[in-house]
Amino acid sequence: MSKILPNIDIEKSYENKINGYICGIDEVGRGCLAGPVVAAAVILNFNEIPIGINDSKKLSKIKRKLINEDLKIKAIDIAIGEATNIEIDEANILNASLLAMKRAYENLTTPIKLALIDGIHSPQINCKTINIIKGDSKSLSIAAASIIAKTYRDNLMEDIGKKYPKYNFKNNSGYGTKEHYQSIKLNGLTKYHRKSFKLFK
Repeated sequence: MSKILPNIDIEKSYENKINGYICGIDEVGRGCLAGPVVAAAVILNFNEIPIGINDSKKLSKIKRKLINEDLKIKAIDIAIGEATNIEIDEANILNASLLAMKRAYENLTTPIKLALIDGIHSPQINCKTINIIKGDSKSLSIAAASIIAKTYRDNLMEDIGKKYPKYNFKNNSGYGTKEHYQSIKLNGLTKYHRKSFKLFK
């Protein structure tokens, strides 16, 4: 059975209707125990699309990094937005994820007319939005955003991990692995942990 990869069919179906740029927005890190939730907004150049773009979860770390660098060269615009673990605790993870998406959109330097959003919720932004369930496996723009966000967040958690080596953030990126829960039990919480999450098992 052939693999169905994300494509630009959705983007192309709106391209002539909106008369402007389209971006894909996706977030990563919602299920983590530590660190921020990170969103990316990407405006692809449809005439120069990097090879191999797919849902970031389906790519190896090495492949993600290569495509990430290629996107930085070929995309029309890329932006990142974050919501900290403190904001997650204050607003809840859904609202924090939408805040990160809004910040990614606002950090774009190129005006857009349409944002394709992964999932069923949209941030309140000043352009038309369309929600796409499992958008990172359907839309190239959203898949590209997932790669940018995932690579950025992994690098961020690796840097945080240098300050807190006992938690192995380099490998778990803050997710709730058995080892991570054990580290919390033995060493307590860092300032990057989400206190509103279930942190002890």
